[in-house]
Order: sequence, then C-alpha cells, then structure tokens
Amino acid sequence: MERDAQRRRLPPLNALRAFEAAARHLNFSRAADELSVTPGAVSQQIQNLEDYVGAALFKRTPKGLLLTDAAQTALPALREAFDRLAEAASMLTAAVDGRRLTLTAAPSFAAKWLVPRLGKFEELHPQVDVWLSAGLELVDLTAGEVDVAIRYGAGRYPGLEVRRLIGETVVPVLSPELHASHPLNSPADLLGHTLLHDGSPEPDDSCPDWTMWLAARGVKGVDGTRGPRFNQSSMVIEAAVNGRGVALAKRTLAQADIDAGRLVSPLQISTAVDFAYYVVHPKAKGRLPQVKAFIAWITAEAEAHELALQALDNGAGI
Repeated sequence: MERDAQRRRLPPLNALRAFEAAARHLNFSRAADELSVTPGAVSQQIQNLEDYVGAALFKRTPKGLLLTDAAQTALPALREAFDRLAEAASMLTAAVDGRRLTLTAAPSFAAKWLVPRLGKFEELHPQVDVWLSAGLELVDLTAGEVDVAIRYGAGRYPGLEVRRLIGETVVPVLSPELHASHPLNSPADLLGHTLLHDGSPEPDDSCPDWTMWLAARGVKGVDGTRGPRFNQSSMVIEAAVNGRGVALAKRTLAQADIDAGRLVSPLQISTAVDFAYYVVHPKAKGRLPQVKAFIAWITAEAEAHELALQALDNGAGI
C-alpha cells in the first residue's frame, strides 16, 4: 500500500522527460527539438515540476542554464529510471513479437563461425526468426533494439550478463596447393612465402603479429612487416584459401576451412591469446524465451567446438 501511494505521488511523466532532456542539453530549445515540442512547452513543464517539488531545478545565468544542487542529485537516478522504462518497453514489444531474436556480432565471427551453425538453431526453434546484424562497432545494448551480442574481447562488459564461449589461438595457415609447391615444414621456410596480415582493430596486445611471431622463434631474414594486410579476419583467411600466402589466422575462424581441406597448418604451432568470444545481453533480455533458447544453444555449440579442437590437439592436430 505504501508503494502504491508513492507511485500516485509521482510527478507527470512529461514533466520529468522535459527536465531530463533540458538537464542533458542545458538548453530548452535543444530539449524542445528532441521532444518535438516548443521551447515554451518545455519551460512550462519545468515550471510545473518545480512547483511540484517546491524547489528550483535550474539557475538562469548570463552564460546559460546551470543545474541546482537538488537537480544534480536527482538527475542520475532519473536517467536510470528512464533507462529501465525503455528496457521495460522493449520487453513489452518483444513479448508481443516473440518470434524475433535480434543478434549482433563482428563480421568475421558471424561469417566464419556463427552463420554456418545458425541453421541448427532454426531447426530446433522454427518459431523464432533470427535477425543478425554484423558490424565492427559495439552496439549499445541498453537501447533495447538488440537482444544478444557476440563480442570478442577481454570479457569486461559492465551492466550486461556475460558468458564466455570460446577461447582463441592464432596459427599459421596456407592452402594445400601452396604448401605442395612451396613446403612449409619449419618457421625458416617462411622466407620463401608471402606473409598475409590480419589487421583487425581489436586492441589485444597478447595477439602476435608476424614480426612478433618470427622473433619469438628466432627466425632471421624474414621481414615480418611485408605483405598484404586485411582489416577483417575472414578476409585474411580467404586470401590464404586462395593461395596468396601464409596467414597468421585466428583458429576459431579458420578451423572450418582446415576441416574442409581448404587450408592446412603444417607447422602445428598455435599461440594462445588473452581475448575470447563472449555472448552478452542485458539482464532483462535474459528472461525472454527466445534469448534463453539461443543462449542454451550457442553455449552447447561453443562447448562442442572446443571439445573438438581438444580432440584434434591430442591427436595429430595443432
């Protein structure tokens, strides 16, 4: 009963929206543009809110608007409340349209690992329509437009539910035809090969480039800076498949081509890196049935992938 009484004493939502926008811009006109109303309407809503709370919220100075101490104290909680409202509205929409699952992932992971497996998920859950967006930029999951993201990084994603999927290593790979014509039986044999470079933008200092890899193995006479460079891991793998040289490739992304015989890794040298692949989502999204189903499915797929790699490594693999 007490909580219900507190809710009944809440100020009008439009007044709160006007205050939050004006406080963010410190300008009534820009707040009005954002809310598609007139500056006078924003001013009136602010006045209504000030009357309601019995305190001024802005200081009018010759240089513009400033927040009062009371406004500065309340603003963070108000912004969090609007974020929660937006999240709740997103959940209501998802509850109505439970068929849709919106995913985002980096282009290379999407193309080389996720998309080839998504058919299995769709067979298990034919009622769910998967909408996948691939891009290098990190999508703001708090906006509510995306349900789940697959991210490659260190695993620190504040405010999100995080589950580790797959670790990563890098391995030298080349096409079997190139290996047949120019055998790669030791690191020193790279002297006769073009080096292909993965120029992906992930800031992982533990991931070696060719210069670091060659130095760690004491290889002399090979210029680790020369050769074509690609800004996506999938492109450097495709270049290797097409016989353009030897790539220092992310194994998770290259493994399907290795399994299919389009690539070989004759040196059987892998280097572990600190980054891994993670599935992340806002906590509230985790209650949606399609998100629960996807998390369970992709976790099982990732576990099967890593077990398969371990079996290869314990045998004659890398």
